[in-house]
Amino acid sequence: MGEFRIETQRLILREWRDEDLAPLHAMCNDLRVMEFLGPLSTMAEIDDAIVRQRGFQAALGYCYWAVERRVDRAMIGFCGIMPGPEGIPNEGKPDIGWRLATQAWGQAFAREAAAASLDWFWANQPDDAVWAITVPANVRSWGLMERLGMARQPDLDFDHPRVPDGSPLKRHISYRINRPASVQS
Repeated sequence: MGEFRIETQRLILREWRDEDLAPLHAMCNDLRVMEFLGPLSTMAEIDDAIVRQRGFQAALGYCYWAVERRVDRAMIGFCGIMPGPEGIPNEGKPDIGWRLATQAWGQAFAREAAAASLDWFWANQPDDAVWAITVPANVRSWGLMERLGMARQPDLDFDHPRVPDGSPLKRHISYRINRPASVQS
């Protein structure tokens, strides 16, 4: 069986490769990228994250995939769906997420990758909904959630258990999108 991939007009969402380690590390050490996401990451933490994503892909058939720009094959970030982490309202439920390098911002790549991830998920998984979380200050992220058709779930807002008390990143807001009626499971 070949490498997993989803192709869009401008992007390829694919399985992780060893050569993705350095660009992912650089992205996760950019203060602008990480402003609403938490501390900068060591190379070992990035390596562990890639191992975890490969594990999700092997076990579930999906993960937060590497996002590659088709025109130059540059790995510009990640996007996809994985189970929500322990201790939050969407624990174990499909959670869509994305992160792009700053040079890829403002070009609608995140929306293109997220829409492709949702389309793939609805076509290949039986779940009735996909969730997303972010911090209230991350306007770009929750704005994209709304452009994708996700609806805010204020009754499920929460303090993230992995974020230290007193951090401005402690409070999280929740979004959900239901399976479209036109897509049967």
